[in-house]
Amino acid sequence: MDSAIAASLESLHPDAFGWAVHCCGGDAARAEEVLQNAYLKIAADRVRFDGRSAFKTWWFGVIRYTALEEQRRARFRESLLGKLLSTFTEEHHPSPARQIERDERARELRAALEKLPARQAETLHLVFYQDLSLSEAAEVMRVSVGSARQHYERGKARLRELLQPAPDHE
Repeated sequence: MDSAIAASLESLHPDAFGWAVHCCGGDAARAEEVLQNAYLKIAADRVRFDGRSAFKTWWFGVIRYTALEEQRRARFRESLLGKLLSTFTEEHHPSPARQIERDERARELRAALEKLPARQAETLHLVFYQDLSLSEAAEVMRVSVGSARQHYERGKARLRELLQPAPDHE
């Protein structure tokens, strides 16, 4: 990072923190994390100022999108699929009956993922298991964000169908 950008970031820090708090619905602790992640994006060269807007506008956009990414991750962790996946990764030792149930669910999930087209499965894996954003997944897959979004939405819909319990035919 060059010294001009570092100086600009330093001068904007109080305003940037205020903006992060706003983007996080008033949660200062979450805002600190969002702002730190935004700084890390710059340090890791994941985002670059290209001069198409004012520096402050660009920086506030980075903060806003970082906050939105964090919200998406939080919603996922609270979602049904997130809860389902978390049951597969819990570190405590369940009872044998519970372990059998978990193993069966894990097999069902793996089987359902294997039934998806390759691009849909790849997108879901990158977003859910690797915790990438759709734009990051698109970059990894070398497709447009729109294409990744379509694979993601179609994959989730198909996975929902595949994981529905079979209706009883009595």
